[in-house]
Amino acid sequence: MSGSLLAAAQVGAIPEASSSGAPVLLTRAQAETIALANNPRIHIGQLLAKVQHQVVRETRSSELPDLSGNLTAVKAEEASRMSAGSLTASRLLEHAGMGVQLNQLITDFGHTQNLVASAKLNEKARLADAEASREDIILATDQVFYQAIEAEATLKVAEQTVSARQTLVDQVSALTLAKLKSDLDLSFAQVNLSQAKLLQLDAQNNFDAAKAALDAVLGYDSRTNYSLVAGSDPLAALPPDVGTLIASALQNRPDLQSLQWNEQAARKYSRAQHEQLLPTISALGVVGKTPVGSSQYFPTDWYGAVGVNMSVPIFNGFRYSAEASQASLEAKAAAERTRDLRDQVVRDVRTAWLNANTALQRVTVTGELMRQANLALNLAQTRYQLGLSSIVELSQAQLQQTQAAIGDANARSQYGFAMADLRFQTGRQP
Repeated sequence: MSGSLLAAAQVGAIPEASSSGAPVLLTRAQAETIALANNPRIHIGQLLAKVQHQVVRETRSSELPDLSGNLTAVKAEEASRMSAGSLTASRLLEHAGMGVQLNQLITDFGHTQNLVASAKLNEKARLADAEASREDIILATDQVFYQAIEAEATLKVAEQTVSARQTLVDQVSALTLAKLKSDLDLSFAQVNLSQAKLLQLDAQNNFDAAKAALDAVLGYDSRTNYSLVAGSDPLAALPPDVGTLIASALQNRPDLQSLQWNEQAARKYSRAQHEQLLPTISALGVVGKTPVGSSQYFPTDWYGAVGVNMSVPIFNGFRYSAEASQASLEAKAAAERTRDLRDQVVRDVRTAWLNANTALQRVTVTGELMRQANLALNLAQTRYQLGLSSIVELSQAQLQQTQAAIGDANARSQYGFAMADLRFQTGRQP
């Protein structure tokens, strides 16, 4: 079962995209499944892995027999000779024949064997790259999903703020007409309403942009009508020791595994390039039949021979030694790239762990801040209605409550993405 189908089985039926009509509920897990099924980067990684598998087959073919057949007919001036253009037998004979040739590598002292091993290791690297692309898509999906959740929550807060401040404007207008409130109170209320409307416009734009980004990562080229479902999972405590997370990342990160396979492949290739300087021993065989030909030159109507050939490289302008040196340097560079990424992985895991801890604490703090802001707003409204405070105090309480509500929504979505990033950095994506 493919990865995308397995993921679909784990999260249930994938909702079908809707461009109109009732919105379709979409959870984060379902968004990940759709992205893995539709995003072209997933297919690119899988295709490149298949390409490398064919490279393995191409390289391994040098170890297998090379069998070919020939069918030849020659019309010539009998027993004439070529005087230019060839070092082979120069006599031309009128004949027709057929036969097969077999070439088999006996040994090249590890050259081809190491080339095959290098190709196989490169195939493993491409498979790891495909898995890394999969995890990149999951992280990108989680990021835009939580951004959309955050933008939607901000939009709801903005809409509620506009509604509440419109109600206050209506009340203050009525009281102003009754000479119970001043025009200054009405002006402050109208300013607060205008600010809320501006907040709503920005929130609507951010939400539309976030949904467009979500459509793109899901692989859709047209706008879809989704209703995002935020997760209701309880806040999870993080491991107190980041060392276990670092160990998991160094073992499981597919991008690091890819570089490790590339490093091993480079070493095998370097060894193969050094072995070009060694002899190559091959077996050769031919057998065939000559039904048409002069008996003077073809005393029997069949031919056959077997032999062994050893090719020894002597001098080719230092090409082999240069290729061996090049491969050695590339292997060293591959090792340094692996070491560099290991250092980055350790840094990224520590950073993700710190961010997740901070995000978890922010959820608690912003939740308490919102409760206090709601209480302060209720008290300010009561005091204003009783004439014990001014519109300025009420406006300040409204602003604080709006900021607290937006901060609480942002903190929860940022915590969700911080946990997704921590899973990505440690190589524990679902």
